[in-house]
Amino acid sequence: MPVITEIEDLHRIYKRRVPKMFYDYCQSGSWTEQTFKDNEADFDLIRLRQRVAVDMEGRSVRSTMIGRDVAMPVALAPVGLTGMQHADGEILAAKAAEKVGVPFTLSTMSICSIEDVAARTKAPFWFQLYVMKDEDFVDNLIGRAKAAGCDALVLTLDLQILGQRHKDLKNGLSAPPKLTPATLANLATKVGWGLEMSKTTRRTFGNIVGHAKGVTDTSSLSSWTAEQFDPALDWSKIARIKEKWDGKLILKGILDAEDAKMALQVGADAIIVSNHGGRQLDGALSSIRMLPKIMQAVGSEIEVHMDGGIRSGQDVLKAIALGARGTYIGRAFIYGLGARGQKGVEEALEVIHKELDTTMALCGEKNIHDLGPHNLLVPKGFTGEWETVQRNA
Repeated sequence: MPVITEIEDLHRIYKRRVPKMFYDYCQSGSWTEQTFKDNEADFDLIRLRQRVAVDMEGRSVRSTMIGRDVAMPVALAPVGLTGMQHADGEILAAKAAEKVGVPFTLSTMSICSIEDVAARTKAPFWFQLYVMKDEDFVDNLIGRAKAAGCDALVLTLDLQILGQRHKDLKNGLSAPPKLTPATLANLATKVGWGLEMSKTTRRTFGNIVGHAKGVTDTSSLSSWTAEQFDPALDWSKIARIKEKWDGKLILKGILDAEDAKMALQVGADAIIVSNHGGRQLDGALSSIRMLPKIMQAVGSEIEVHMDGGIRSGQDVLKAIALGARGTYIGRAFIYGLGARGQKGVEEALEVIHKELDTTMALCGEKNIHDLGPHNLLVPKGFTGEWETVQRNA
């Protein structure tokens, strides 16, 4: 059993173990994948300011996210098809998050249902909602999340229409996978994954099949999802959902200061600076590059979180130092899940926790809340060289 010291160790195991279509689903972006690549690369542009001869005893990376105590300012992001990366994946990831003491966010497009996860965990989790044209179905999802004890609703705003993801189209992404000659050839090399999947009945979208009108199996699901994402989603519909939910609301997919200000007006409790992991608008700026501008616009008035490109505790530290109250990991925990199930997710979180704690100390800080821009060396123009071209009068 290899020793895990960094997220990349889990990534290598994950790549060997999981079928190609699900690996590609995780490890890809839309169109040219420019934004997907920039999410990681822009973190690497930021350097850390080393300080010495500072008392490093009694360190703490504990914090809160929307009032919830967390072992570190990291949550597991909502990732669709998590239960295809490993059998019962959402349940295992939620258990790992509960054990470590960080929030887990369940995707609308999960394999394990809201009820599946609630029945097998004790800590409340967050539920991520996609807005569909079928308002009755959306209202039903919100009611199910309430009944399951979810203590926050994460409303994703950047998937009104689906960005083109070349690899998913070429692979014929589906859950469960369609048994084409190419898929069968690949599955034949993933014996461990197949044996685990054979032991579970959860192999399609548990929140949708049997709950949405006319969706009783996977043959009807694909046409339903293609038609159901709501391109007419606007701020009035967001306000309606907030009223219907009547609880903590986090708006995900904010990448512009003006949209962050609109989030304030509808009364969101937090926003997530996010470009959907580079899987929607290719060519958008990275989340970490946009974070300072959004902090400048609204950071004193609303809790700001971010996701996109976080692969280490150092990345978490950089985001927190630039003002984020919390961060989310998606691919990093999926690597662990696909590699080693629940244990792998725990290992991913342990790696990030250790890197965050050690890096914070070497930057001369002993409390996560003392981090700030003074701990970083940021390239000149990191946030300022891109400007919106103004319309002619």
